[in-house]
Amino acid sequence: MSALTVDHEPDNGWDDLVHRWEEMDWPEGCKVEIVEGIITVSPPPANDHNSIAARIQRRLYTVIPEDWNIYQTLGVSVPSRSGLYVPDLIVAPEVALDEPGHYIPAAAAELIVEITSKSNARHDRISKPAGYAQAGVPLYLLVDGWAPGGPTVTLYGEPKQDVYRVLQAGKFGDAIDLPGPFDLTIDTGVFPAW
Repeated sequence: MSALTVDHEPDNGWDDLVHRWEEMDWPEGCKVEIVEGIITVSPPPANDHNSIAARIQRRLYTVIPEDWNIYQTLGVSVPSRSGLYVPDLIVAPEVALDEPGHYIPAAAAELIVEITSKSNARHDRISKPAGYAQAGVPLYLLVDGWAPGGPTVTLYGEPKQDVYRVLQAGKFGDAIDLPGPFDLTIDTGVFPAW
């Protein structure tokens, strides 16, 4: 099953688009995002995808401060790029969730992790990093099991406008070193390859 896009009225503003995202009765378990002003519905992630997310999350819990948390299926908004994304993992201070609603500003995140699925790989490689960088998210970790040359992991940082600098890149099996405040090595050799 692949992602599907939902038409909307282009004259409607950001608030109308977000209202539609919040109020529609979407299929249970699907990931519903707004990417470049288009509502996108993707099927639930595969088991390998969830296994990678769980392994990264387990490692992150060993190093984050007590007043930070790791969230799955939490939306992050980037209105300047007409984006409301639902990353696989978000590390953010708990205070970021003090506001009511279904999402937080992307700028509240300290780290965002996206694990590509076949149906959304382009968004995770191009559209979302531009949005996260523009919002000022300090670190973006892309786990790309669908990369053309084989599964890869890329750590981005030092956002400037809508561009990140590649801090480290490797293939599944390589260690990825997250800098402070995490100071954590992630062993990608334990990731299932698909």
